[in-house]
Amino acid sequence: MRTSDERTTVVDRGRFTDATTPWDDAEWRREVLGWAEDVLAAHGRVECGTREVRVRPWSVLVRFRTGAGERDAVWLKAGAPSNAFEAGLSQELAAWVPEHVMTPLAVDAGRGWSLLPDGGPLFRGVLDAGAAGPGEWATALGRYGAMQRRVVPYADRLDGLGVPGARTRELPEVFDALVAGNPLFDAAERAALLRRRPRLVELCAELDAYGLPDSLDHCDLHDGQILAPAPGRFTFFDWGDACVGHPFGSLLVPVREVRERYGPEHAAPMVDAYLEHWTGLGPSAAELRRAAALAVRLGALGRAGSWFRLFPGTPTGDSEEASAYWVRELFAAADAW
Repeated sequence: MRTSDERTTVVDRGRFTDATTPWDDAEWRREVLGWAEDVLAAHGRVECGTREVRVRPWSVLVRFRTGAGERDAVWLKAGAPSNAFEAGLSQELAAWVPEHVMTPLAVDAGRGWSLLPDGGPLFRGVLDAGAAGPGEWATALGRYGAMQRRVVPYADRLDGLGVPGARTRELPEVFDALVAGNPLFDAAERAALLRRRPRLVELCAELDAYGLPDSLDHCDLHDGQILAPAPGRFTFFDWGDACVGHPFGSLLVPVREVRERYGPEHAAPMVDAYLEHWTGLGPSAAELRRAAALAVRLGALGRAGSWFRLFPGTPTGDSEEASAYWVRELFAAADAW
C-alpha cells in the first residue's frame, strides 16, 4: 500500500517562502496525513491523483482528489495554534446553522485539524465570470446576516471554543495592545494615535447603546471566503480570522469590495439586505444603519488583530504592516456609507 510520503505532492508556498510551518516537519506530516487517510477510508473515499498542498503562515491546506471531476475532492486544514479554534468552531456551526456552512467529515479540535468536503465553486469565480454582481452580493449578505442572527444564542459558547473576543466594550483595550505592540508605530505616531483614543471610546459607547447582541464576526468576508454551489445559495467558510463581537463588523470587507468593484451606490442596498435580519430588537431602521456604519468603522480593529494568528517562528513583517494599516483606517474612515 502506498504511504503518504510516496504519493506525488505539489506544494504551493506563494510568496511566503520564509514562513515557519509544521509542514516542514516529517513526523507532523506523517501524523496529520495519516489521520486524514484514516478518515477518508472510514467514509469510503478512495484517493487518486496528486495531492496539492497550500502552505501559508497561518495554515496548511491539503487537497485530496477522490475522483476525476473538479469537485471530487476533500480538503484538510491545519491551523496555526492561534487560530486552531476554527476546527471546533466549524463542527459547532455545522450543528447550529448547517444550511449556511460545510459539515466536516471529521474534526480534531485539540490539534486544530479538520477534513472538509468540496463545497462548490467560489463566489469570486462566479463574479469574475459575470454570472453574478452586486445583487447577488446583497443576497449573500442577507443569508450571512440570517446565519449570524441564529448564532446569537451561542455567543458565550464561542468563547469556550477559543474564538477570540472583540466585543465593543473590549475594543479600547484591543486598540491599546495593537498600538503598543506594533514596532511600525514610532513614538510620534503612537502618541498621535493614543490622543485619539477618547474618540474611539465615544464610538464604542454610541454603538453599545443600541443594545444589539454579540455574535460571530467572520472578520474577512471577501468573495474568496464564500462558496456559491447553486444560484441563490451561499456557503460561508474559512473562520480562522473570526472573533466574537458586534455582528455588523462583518460588513467591513464586503462593503469595501462592492464599492470598489461596482461603485459606491451599490453599498446601501447590500447593507439594507443584511440589516433586514436584525429588525425587531429595538432600534429603528435608521438606527440600525447608523449602528452598521459604526460597526464597520470599528471592525478595523478586528482585522488589525487577526493578522497575528501565525505559526510560531514565522516572520511578522507583513502582519505588522497589514495591522498598522487597519489601525490607521480606524480614524481615517468616515461614519457614513
